[in-house]
Amino acid sequence: MNPFVTLPSGPARTPTQPRPDRGHGRSAGDIGLWVFIGVASSLFSLFIAAYLMRMDSSDWSPIALPWQLWLSSALLLAGSIVLQRASVATRTPGTIGGSHFRSLLLAGGACALAFLIVQSWAWRVLLIGQVGPNGNPAGSFFYLLTAMHGLHVAGGLVGWAMTVSATWRNAEPARIARLTVLCARYWHFLLVVWIVLFGALGWVTPELIRTICGTR
Repeated sequence: MNPFVTLPSGPARTPTQPRPDRGHGRSAGDIGLWVFIGVASSLFSLFIAAYLMRMDSSDWSPIALPWQLWLSSALLLAGSIVLQRASVATRTPGTIGGSHFRSLLLAGGACALAFLIVQSWAWRVLLIGQVGPNGNPAGSFFYLLTAMHGLHVAGGLVGWAMTVSATWRNAEPARIARLTVLCARYWHFLLVVWIVLFGALGWVTPELIRTICGTR
């Protein structure tokens, strides 16, 4: 044995034994989330394209969006910001599991839940105003698109609940950090999708579509 060779500290590993790499789990989670985001983006893109094409029909009657959608937009934005702060906090040693970190997680989920409640409030306002999912294609697409987005928010709450559960069970900090980062990223995706939907539902008109397509 060469006396000048420094022996590695810790348990010895055979050449065929892989080093424990926590990055593999994170990479798998990243890939899975990005794949899901890609599929969901394609789905929303198809429905938005159908919405824009259907808008040029003679039976299309634009609807006035309720003001509650502005409130729900603010709530989704707040949730995205709060979860991003929680994600950034995971980089600071000793932060995970602390009261501030837990408060950020709870606030992010509360904003998402409040978003769904306000969205259902907006639905109720439209239904009271005789704007239902039947009859007017504009109303039908409004309920369809907002319901699709709401289902994705509800699915995000499942992932958020897993993150909260891991935090309260004092799971491995690396796992909590990984779940928090993925949760925040998904919330950013939900926010971007909602901004696009809100813009299409509120400001895209048949006249604008005809102008863009050159059919006016």
